[in-house]
Amino acid sequence: MTASGGPATVVFMGTPDFAVPCIDALANSPLVRLALVVCQPDKIHGRHKEPQPPPTKVAALARGIPVAQPTKLRSGDFPELLASLKPDLIVVTAYGRILPQAILDLPRLGCVNVHASLLPRWRGAAPIQWAVAAGDEASGVCLMQMDVGLDTGAVLARSTTPLAADESGQSLHDRLSLVGATLLAESLPALLAGDLVPSPQNHDEATLAPILTREHGQLDFARPAAELERRVRAFDPWPGAWFHLETSAGVKLMKVFPQARMLDASGAPGTVLEADDRLIIACGDGALSFSELQLEGKRRMAAGELLRGFKIAPGARVVRS
Repeated sequence: MTASGGPATVVFMGTPDFAVPCIDALANSPLVRLALVVCQPDKIHGRHKEPQPPPTKVAALARGIPVAQPTKLRSGDFPELLASLKPDLIVVTAYGRILPQAILDLPRLGCVNVHASLLPRWRGAAPIQWAVAAGDEASGVCLMQMDVGLDTGAVLARSTTPLAADESGQSLHDRLSLVGATLLAESLPALLAGDLVPSPQNHDEATLAPILTREHGQLDFARPAAELERRVRAFDPWPGAWFHLETSAGVKLMKVFPQARMLDASGAPGTVLEADDRLIIACGDGALSFSELQLEGKRRMAAGELLRGFKIAPGARVVRS
């Protein structure tokens, strides 16, 4: 609430489906007037090359909430539009761009970020995936007071959740999306009243979660099987896990999927040990058994089905591209 007793004017900035539950949390709060949703411009997707709106745009318009998709934050019409709303608070969830100081300074209560990690661990663009890849026992969401740094602001509230043994990047993404919205909704009364106590981060304990590229999905079988099994789960669905395999038909790209199993087997790292109902490849320590495969140009299928039609001989080798 504002000093006059009316709902606080809030602007939300977020782009992917991860951010949609936070829109719902704000729109459903009697303490808030959600005046605007800001997201990235529509992007071209699919074979028909048609522009697709971000999930947050779809969600906002379905609720009758105005949407802005500025290409620039410092110039053009956007700064004037934002200033005209006189927001009490700006909430940011996976917007995808760094906010300039002028925007950070605009709201009476500043800008807060719903960040999908237990800060200061995993600052940056892909905290969910790197938490799984590193084998963290827990993850969570922080409500952070934003400053000019990369996720360096003081933490206002946090919520923790354990990681399951079979956790994937997708499953943790979906859970933390709801955890973040719940944390935001529960924190709103104290946040708008100015009653949340900022807790500065210990910058010496910070770790970075760099933006994912396709190359992060390439498996290096010189590494231990336990590490590669985590990466297969962490990078599902994107960039996925893959490698190049020497076959009788030449070097082929092979994608693999979660449910890979670690085995107490040995061999030269990157060597196929078995290829019948499953594909087993030796790692630097142990081996991995893959039950689902996708050969380049083919659909995803059970390993046994693929290997009956595309023979891979034991002793075949993974090659680095």
